Amino acid sequence: MKVILLQELKGKGGEGDIVEVAKGFANNYLYPKKIAVAATEGNLKQLEQRKKNIAKREANRLDDAEKVKAVLEGVVVKIPAKVGEEGQLFGSVTSQMIADGLLAAAGLEVDKKKIDLKKPIKTVGEHEVFISLYREIKCPVQLFVYDEKKEPVVEEPVEPEEDAGSVEGAEEAEAIEEVAEEAAEETPEI
Repeated sequence: MKVILLQELKGKGGEGDIVEVAKGFANNYLYPKKIAVAATEGNLKQLEQRKKNIAKREANRLDDAEKVKAVLEGVVVKIPAKVGEEGQLFGSVTSQMIADGLLAAAGLEVDKKKIDLKKPIKTVGEHEVFISLYREIKCPVQLFVYDEKKEPVVEEPVEPEEDAGSVEGAEEAEAIEEVAEEAAEETPEI
């Protein structure tokens, strides 16, 4: 049975797509939840009229997903957990815990259903999870799980300091000034 999707349906397509589904799936799930309508001649004509609006919404969704991806890149989410012997967690890190950590770290609300945990996280340390932002757009996020009784120790990238502000840089600058002064004294004035 062919239907026209009114919104994105994971694994099938996006808004405005015409897809083939089982009759029972359409009647029992898609129609009652207003996710799709039957692909009748009248509905197909309405779809043609709405194509421009659908394309605009699609472009906006893609732009929003790219903006969120730019914000999430480089974010380290710190998750406190109860830890037993040998760094094993009591339980595991849930997608809701990660969503809360993202809200705290980046100020973004992410639906826990969009967090892709390849396998349960049950150990202390660094892990990588993926956030499904929109269709094929996924963003990797670094996750650091630590013992809630101890202070987290995350090795963050250290910014190099300017040479003039450091002790070695100041000594080097003074040596250059002295050489320049000596050279100025030795050169005869014209």
